[in-house]
Amino acid sequence: MFHWFKKKEEPTWMPAFTTDVHSHLLPGIDDGVKSLEEAEQVIVKLQSLGFSRLITSPHVHELYRNSTETILQKLTLLKDYLKEKKIEVTLSSVAEYSLDEWLMQQVEAKTPLLTFSQNHLLFETNFFSEPLILNDFIFKITTLGYKPVMAHPERYMYLLNNKSRIEDLAARGVLMQLNTMSLAGLYGPEVEKLARFLIDQKFVNMLGSDCHNLQHAEVLKRAQKTKHYSKALALPLLNYSL
Repeated sequence: MFHWFKKKEEPTWMPAFTTDVHSHLLPGIDDGVKSLEEAEQVIVKLQSLGFSRLITSPHVHELYRNSTETILQKLTLLKDYLKEKKIEVTLSSVAEYSLDEWLMQQVEAKTPLLTFSQNHLLFETNFFSEPLILNDFIFKITTLGYKPVMAHPERYMYLLNNKSRIEDLAARGVLMQLNTMSLAGLYGPEVEKLARFLIDQKFVNMLGSDCHNLQHAEVLKRAQKTKHYSKALALPLLNYSL
């Protein structure tokens, strides 16, 4: 009979930033969402997790040779759709470039690339072996004024037992974007362990969801409740200022 005095249950966590820097939300352009309707569902879920600004990052590699034009066309299409659905979210797009000979050719030709503000260039590498051109790539794009951002370094097998190489990459000016879902064990215990190490040693410069679908969004929710997620939020993450 005294139910109106019952204390309202408080949320168990609260996101400390509202900008996500890595996702695959442009429909039909890579291995992310396949339709505008699916993009809507994932975006609404991300909003429920506290995100109001999404910088999506479609793949650019041999399987998905997206151009700046095709990416921006899809971005406009999705923005128009969300506006029609009255979904208010700040949406922009960069690209997640795969480090290969094609990308090196674009760099050497000084082809404009899709970047974060202040020329932050998001790139990924082979998951198993370090590219022989990695150091050369870092040097060339840095010389051109780009700031290299390595996507999900915790997932690269060649870094799992090579902490000195991580230190070397950081010394060369490589910024590191951790996948938040790694903290929930999505990619396995070894990846989770390295993710925690990168946070503990303060190598992490950005957090990104790398969200491809609704299932990923649910994993992200679990990751946000982990101890190391809270620890990462205390770092001077670029998410706060981008």
